Amino acid sequence: MKKLQIITLGLLISLGLGIGINGAYTQAATTVISTPSMPQVQYIDVNPLDIVANPSKYLRRNVRIKAKFDKFSTLGLDYPPALRSSEKYISFLIQRPDVTNHNIPLSELKIFLKKEVAEKHIDLDAGDEIMFSGKIFSTALGDPWMDVDEFKVINKIKKEDNTTK
Repeated sequence: MKKLQIITLGLLISLGLGIGINGAYTQAATTVISTPSMPQVQYIDVNPLDIVANPSKYLRRNVRIKAKFDKFSTLGLDYPPALRSSEKYISFLIQRPDVTNHNIPLSELKIFLKKEVAEKHIDLDAGDEIMFSGKIFSTALGDPWMDVDEFKVINKIKKEDNTTK
């Protein structure tokens, strides 16, 4: 009789604590533990001239660049060693940060953006300030090739009004 009372008491305590017979938690005592989402990618702020000067140092690295937009382009698309299809991607050029009195593109840096993202920014003009983040995925031809993960317009330049009154 005493053993039955001890077993009954043990069962009541285990049910109160949420422990089942096999040691697992019962549904009533289960707490919801949120699983962490994908880890945040860490980007390093880099001068694009540093990447061009030493592409292998930045290979497979996540970088963030602040630059002046130059133009959308097809430069580097469909090149087999670093293939980015012209059906899915568009490339764009930024202006060389070391030349301030002319608009000269930094063509050594091959930058690829998904077309659906580029279409949202079709109104960009040369000189607009942008910030973009991504990964250097290749150094084919000795140049850095970059996939853009995030693209943001920081400042649009004011267009000059060329209409005459």
